[in-house]
Amino acid sequence: MLLVKDSMTREIVTLSPDETAGTALALCRERRIRHLPVLEEGRLIGIVSDRDLRSSTSALGDPARATALQEILVEDVMAGDVVAALPDDPIEQAANTMRERRIGCLPVVEDDELVGIITTSDVMDALVYLVGANEPGSRMEIAVPDRPGSLAGAAGVFGMCGINIVSAAMGPTREPADAGKPRERIVVFRVDTIDTAEVVGYLDEAGYPVLWPPKP
Repeated sequence: MLLVKDSMTREIVTLSPDETAGTALALCRERRIRHLPVLEEGRLIGIVSDRDLRSSTSALGDPARATALQEILVEDVMAGDVVAALPDDPIEQAANTMRERRIGCLPVVEDDELVGIITTSDVMDALVYLVGANEPGSRMEIAVPDRPGSLAGAAGVFGMCGINIVSAAMGPTREPADAGKPRERIVVFRVDTIDTAEVVGYLDEAGYPVLWPPKP
């Protein structure tokens, strides 16, 4: 299972709350990062983003902007209500937390100590590997009955054709085209072959409509 600790950044750039917004913004630019945890006596008390820093002053080009950046403190613009992750949290849990909270990163804390940070970019990279999209092969979208055993039945058709399944992702349910049949669930398979013509035929015969790739 892919965990937060497998994808997080361990070399963390941090700030103290009494540093200036100018110092923080310069760090963001120098290190090419967008989020900076704020520590006080080693304890995580907030997080500040480059967006927070830029929006704390007047627009770029205003002569007073540089002065303002040196007068505003990090504690004045940081987000104090910090949502953190644990190193052993599943990566999809971290992704869902960021989606629900509409935030771009999660500090990673273990035993009250900051041990890393994970961003949306880190999560995106991890999910690409999780679904096997980085490997050569094909994407197939199939409708299976929404009942126990259906996914195994569809997977068995791939096995019969000698095709290895790289990943399988469950999608939403839908009403079937034929009335009276059970609801269907969309499943996206990544398989390790480019030629899917044979397995498409067998899947259709077995009652698993293939939605992608489209038929000629």
